[in-house]
Amino acid sequence: MTQYAGIDYSLGKSNFDPENGIHFGCISQNEVLQVWADDSEPEYPQLECSECNQVITIDMDECPKCKANLINEFDCIEAIGFNLDDGEYKAFSDDSGDIMIIKSPYYTYAQYCSPCAPGAGYLMNPYRPEKNTVAFDHYQEYAKLNGFPKVYCFGHNWFDDGKAPYPVFSVATGELVKADK
Repeated sequence: MTQYAGIDYSLGKSNFDPENGIHFGCISQNEVLQVWADDSEPEYPQLECSECNQVITIDMDECPKCKANLINEFDCIEAIGFNLDDGEYKAFSDDSGDIMIIKSPYYTYAQYCSPCAPGAGYLMNPYRPEKNTVAFDHYQEYAKLNGFPKVYCFGHNWFDDGKAPYPVFSVATGELVKADK
């Protein structure tokens, strides 16, 4: 069975880590929603005081410049995205509903995203060789041979059932990481 690796619409110029060539991984928030909701932090647009236009943050009760009361200023402010930078992973999401993983201790091989995230890999379309074949036994070599990029991914513990829907490899060692039983 031949699989389609997709097209790198970035022509090798975006959505990858220049230090090691691993491409960014893209996955729907719905696949890892609980962990993402628990661990990511909201990002808000730049805010200004309505009285003096001083740049303010959402956690301020009073404008540092004009001392205006800011308590009601933030009633309708919504996050423009969410970020995660916990020392292990770096990822973000916007209103598209997708998470872009830009650093991870893990990778897999996945099909290139459509033109909306050129150069990134879509984690729900991993390389999937047929079982009991040479390609299955030599997964990484055949994934590369078939043009699938190495893509940052979340580890098994991000998924409700404790198993990622793709093979997980260690960035540090290149070894397959098994799901905990």
